[in-house]
Amino acid sequence: MAYLTEQVKTFGGLNCHVVSTDKFKTTTIILRFKTPLDERRVTARALLSHVLKNATAESPVPQQLERRLDDLYGATLSSGLAKKGNAHILSLAITVANERFISDRTPLLEQALNLLAEVAFRPLTRNGAFDKAVVSKQQRSLKQYIRSVYDDKIRYANQRLIDEMCSQEIFRLHTYGYAEEVDGISPEALYETWRTMLAQDKIDLYLVGQVEPETAFEQVKNVFHFAERPAQAIKEERTLPAPEKVRIVEERQAVAQGKLNMGFRTDIVLGDRLYDAFQVFNGLFGVFPHSKLFMNVREKASLAYYASSSYEGLKGLLIVNSGIESVNYDKAVSIIKDQLKDIQGGRFSKGEMDQTKALLRNILLESLDSPFSIVNLLYQRVLGSTFTSVEDRLKNIDAVTRDEIIEAAKRTALDTIFFLKSEAA
Repeated sequence: MAYLTEQVKTFGGLNCHVVSTDKFKTTTIILRFKTPLDERRVTARALLSHVLKNATAESPVPQQLERRLDDLYGATLSSGLAKKGNAHILSLAITVANERFISDRTPLLEQALNLLAEVAFRPLTRNGAFDKAVVSKQQRSLKQYIRSVYDDKIRYANQRLIDEMCSQEIFRLHTYGYAEEVDGISPEALYETWRTMLAQDKIDLYLVGQVEPETAFEQVKNVFHFAERPAQAIKEERTLPAPEKVRIVEERQAVAQGKLNMGFRTDIVLGDRLYDAFQVFNGLFGVFPHSKLFMNVREKASLAYYASSSYEGLKGLLIVNSGIESVNYDKAVSIIKDQLKDIQGGRFSKGEMDQTKALLRNILLESLDSPFSIVNLLYQRVLGSTFTSVEDRLKNIDAVTRDEIIEAAKRTALDTIFFLKSEAA
C-alpha cells in the first residue's frame, strides 16, 4: 500500500492536487503561488501575503472575517512565504473540520473553498487600489516582523551569511523583503502586484483529508477560475564554485554569545544521483544528536552551545550554525573543518551510518502525520520537476553506500564564514 496517493487535475491555470487520507479529521486546503525571485517585487509580495488574509470585499473588517471562520466550526486562515531555490512562494491556507464528523452535515469543504477563493480573488480594494488603512496597518506589521530578525541573532547570523555568500546571486534576496522598502509600496502598486500574481504565477491547490477526489475536483472547478498561462522559466543555475580563498566576514554587536555560521557549496541538488547520499552525509555531519558536529564540537570539545548543519537541496548549499564564545573562534572553525575531513576520509562507522539512515527514515515517515508536511513533500515535484515516492525515498536512503557518502562529502567545499562576535572580544 502506498504511503501517499495524489490525484491531480488541471483547470485552466490551476493545478489541483487531492490527497485523500483518513489520517485527519480536518481538511487542509493550501493555495500556492510560485514565481521567480525578483528584487523589484519581493517586498511587495511579502506585504501582499499580510494584506490578503486581513480583509475581503465581503468582510472588510478583520473581526468579520474571524466570525465567519468561527462559523465554520473554528476554521483557521493563514498565509506564508517561502524561498525555495530561486523561487518565491506565497501560500494561502485554510483548515476546516471535515463535514463527515459534524452532525448537521454543513457543506464545510464547499464553504471553505469559497472563502479561500474570496481571499484570493476578492480582497478589499477600491478603484484599482487596496484599502489604504489595511495596507498601512500591515506595513507596520511587516516592518516589525522583518526587524525582529535583528533581535533573533541565530536567524540574523544565518541571513547575513547568505547575504555575503550569495551576494552575486538572486538567492540572496530575503524571503520577507526589506524594511526600508515597505513604506514605499502604495496601495495602487500593491494592487498591481496582486493582479500580476493572479495572472502570471504558477498556481497549485492542495486538498488533504478525508475527501472524495471527484467531488473535490468538481467543487474546485466551480470556484477557482485562473486563466491559462505560459510555463514559468525559473533559472535554477547550479551553485557557484567555491572560491580558492574562503571569505571571512566579521561583525561586532553587543552579544553575550558569538554566532559562527559557515557556508559550504556543493553541486549536488534535488534530482541528482547523489542527492540521497548527501542527505545521509548531512545527517552524519550535523543534523542529529549523534552527528559529528554535536558530538565533537559541542560535547567533547565543549566549544559550542549548539552546532548543527542544514542543506538547501534546490540551491546546493550546506550551512553550519553554531553558538560559541568569541575567544574560541579559531578552535571551533578548525574542529568543524575536521569533521568534514573525517567524513571525506571515510572515518565514520557502519553503526553511525545505519543510525543516520534510520533517523532520516523516521523524519520522512513522521512528515506524513502533518497535512502541511505532506504538501511540502509533494510540492517538490513543482519545485524541481522531479518527484520520488515515499516508498522509493525510503529504499534510496537504505541503498546509500559508504562510497557515495564519501563522494558527496568530497563534493562539498567551504565558501564563506560569517562570525557575529562580542564587542568586547
